[in-house]
Amino acid sequence: MMHRLARLILPLPLALGALLVTGCETMPEGIQQARVAMASRIQSEPPGDYFIGRRYFKPDYKFWGYVRRPGQPWSAAELVMLNEKQKLAPDREQVNFGNDNNYEYKLYGSFSGDKVYEPASNGVYPEFILKNYEVISTNPPPIFASQYSGRASAATSRYQIEKPQ
Repeated sequence: MMHRLARLILPLPLALGALLVTGCETMPEGIQQARVAMASRIQSEPPGDYFIGRRYFKPDYKFWGYVRRPGQPWSAAELVMLNEKQKLAPDREQVNFGNDNNYEYKLYGSFSGDKVYEPASNGVYPEFILKNYEVISTNPPPIFASQYSGRASAATSRYQIEKPQ
């Protein structure tokens, strides 16, 4: 009898722990609704000869931000180095570096096929040749884990490079 009882009781803490852990991973309903709305908006983007960009400014780095094709999720976006020979980046045009952090843009241009070394991250990123841009939003929905959890982006770490989800 005691042996059977122990077999029933021992798994109980594991089951309760699993419930607590999965409960911690769920997002608040408002954030989940925002993610669903963003996914729907992305799916409804018309195909075309443009890209969607999200500025991702980090003071010590020279990359520009994340770029994706219309209709693709942010998780498929690439962190890029911007070639500004034809058109200056929005913040550089205004001589106010990083003032557009987290802005969303419609970008016109193309990937050159070249990779560019970025010394602060010791990384190599695709080169995007910017020809023009339009501001889509100065306050777009969150795409980074730090934005979902409510932590300020600066608090995540000056040297941490986040990936969109």
